[in-house]
Amino acid sequence: MQRISEFLIGLTFGGGLLLGGMTDPAKVKAFLDIAGLWDPSLAFVMGGAVIVGFFAFRIARRQARSLLGRVIILNDTMPIDGALITGSIVFGIGWGLSGFCPGPALVSIGMGEWKAALFVVAMAAGMVLAGYLNRQPKG
Repeated sequence: MQRISEFLIGLTFGGGLLLGGMTDPAKVKAFLDIAGLWDPSLAFVMGGAVIVGFFAFRIARRQARSLLGRVIILNDTMPIDGALITGSIVFGIGWGLSGFCPGPALVSIGMGEWKAALFVVAMAAGMVLAGYLNRQPKG
C-alpha cells in the first residue's frame, strides 16, 4: 500500500505540473522575462505551492511521522551561507536558460521531450560534481 500511495502522490504532483504549465519551457521563460513579454500566470502556480507548503510544514512540525508512516526530519538550523547562495544562483541560471527545473523536467521526459532529458543529464552531472567538490578538503 505504501508504494501505491507514493505512486499516486507522484502522479498527482506530475499532473499538477502539467496543468500548471510548469513543463512548458516557453511558458517558464515568458514568466522569467520580466523586461519583455512577461507572462505572470506561473506566479499563481508558485503562489499556490507556497501556500500549500506553508500549511503542510506547519502541520509537519507538530508530527513525528508522515501520513504514510515515515519519520519526519525538519532541519531549521541550516545557515544561509555561500554554498546555498551559489547553488541558488546556478539553479536560477539553469532554469532561465533551459526553462526546466528538476520536477517538470522529469515529467517532460515521460512525455518524450529530449531537451528535458538533456537537462536531467546535465543536472545529474552537476550534482556529481558538487558532491565531489564538497568532499574536497577546504583550504
